[in-house]
Amino acid sequence: MDPRDLLPMGEISRRSGFAASAIRYYEAEGLIEAHRSPGGQRQFERSVLRRLAFVRAASNVGLSIEEIRDELGRLPGNRTPTKADWHRISRHWGRRLDEQIAALQRLKSGLDGCIGCGCLSLRSCAFSNPGDVVGERGPGAGLLPDTLRRPHPTRASLRTPPPR
Repeated sequence: MDPRDLLPMGEISRRSGFAASAIRYYEAEGLIEAHRSPGGQRQFERSVLRRLAFVRAASNVGLSIEEIRDELGRLPGNRTPTKADWHRISRHWGRRLDEQIAALQRLKSGLDGCIGCGCLSLRSCAFSNPGDVVGERGPGAGLLPDTLRRPHPTRASLRTPPPR
């Protein structure tokens, strides 16, 4: 590998739009790899920019870190991925996007009456919640469609990668 093909953290951060902390997190999660300079600084191959673009797109679709790791694991390790490689691993996104669009349309049509929080603050709620059963599910918009739910990582979960 030509050392000129390695980019420092700052350049990867600037070009990908990800903060350095996010890049370190994705490295810890096994989504990207870094090399170390003789001084111990992270350096990345240019191909990491494609992987990070994929991570951003997959996150926007709603894929979890585990799902993104699985998808990236299907990419060839011995060459730069082609358009066909990217197409092959992103095919199932269409179904997931259709589900999210349908859930968003249901949410939009019911938004004037309720956002599905289960608070019972409105006299008339499009998503009825008799007996406040939604409150037993835990915090947040308990009636929000599952396809629109994304877990929000806590600071602790960002510092400590989950066991594999």
